[in-house]
Amino acid sequence: MRAAAVFLAAFALAGCGLRPLYGDGAASPVAATLRAVQVGPIEGQAGWLVRTKLMDRLGAAGEASPAYRLDIVLDDDITAFGIRRDRAATRERRTLRARYQLVSIATGQVVLDATAGSDAGIDIVGSEYATVAAEQTALEHLAEILADQVVARVGLYAARTGAPQ
Repeated sequence: MRAAAVFLAAFALAGCGLRPLYGDGAASPVAATLRAVQVGPIEGQAGWLVRTKLMDRLGAAGEASPAYRLDIVLDDDITAFGIRRDRAATRERRTLRARYQLVSIATGQVVLDATAGSDAGIDIVGSEYATVAAEQTALEHLAEILADQVVARVGLYAARTGAPQ
């Protein structure tokens, strides 16, 4: 009975039309397209973190002739809230947003224009050092999330359009 249920579930999943984005691993067209993306410089410390994370995820370090360029503009904001009676903030929200464009290097045409972002809450404690360290940790975490979102969206673009490798 169990074997029949497993077989039926496998058969149903096979017919649903879902397929893995990286179906053939590193040899897949999507992975090859991601390796062909050059990440342009991004301003500031947040930009350096996001660019480094993107280059790690794209695997573009060894690509001799990239087919695409990824241009990114970041908005990094810290907002205090949770105000006490003495008007001191007790919490902060760090928000990191990106507007990014995937540009075909051959034609100069923008083939993907999108946004990504995330935010994190930070406790403000008595130690200024601890608060600054928490803000930095939040920025590093947000840079990872942002890089994951951008790579996933570029991968979907490559899968849907059959983008050239």
